[in-house]
Amino acid sequence: MGESRTIDRPAEERSQWESSLDQLTKEHEGEEITIEVLDRTYGDLEEVERLPFSSTMYDRPTDTVIIAVGGRSAAYPVVLRHMIRKPEKLVIDDRPGSAALMVVDSDGTSTLVSFLGQADAKG
Repeated sequence: MGESRTIDRPAEERSQWESSLDQLTKEHEGEEITIEVLDRTYGDLEEVERLPFSSTMYDRPTDTVIIAVGGRSAAYPVVLRHMIRKPEKLVIDDRPGSAALMVVDSDGTSTLVSFLGQADAKG
């Protein structure tokens, strides 16, 4: 892809979210990621540091973006999921070497996923 895309659509047009997040999963599965939550009230919090990316998806019935890490090797056998309820905006920056996903929820809290490249072979 090599480009920055802003996907900001009303609820009735969120089918583009599903396909864009599916494509992001296909292109970055297995890469190490960090997940940071940027909250105006509570400050910034790093939730994941250098764990292997498994998938991301938009679940329309629950209006939730789900980001999954781990679950694909002996080193990280359990899938952990970060969920963003009532997302209002997706920004995908898929430039080589600096890919990122930002999701902003209805409260204005942002979740930033940074893709760090392929993980070293571990278990």
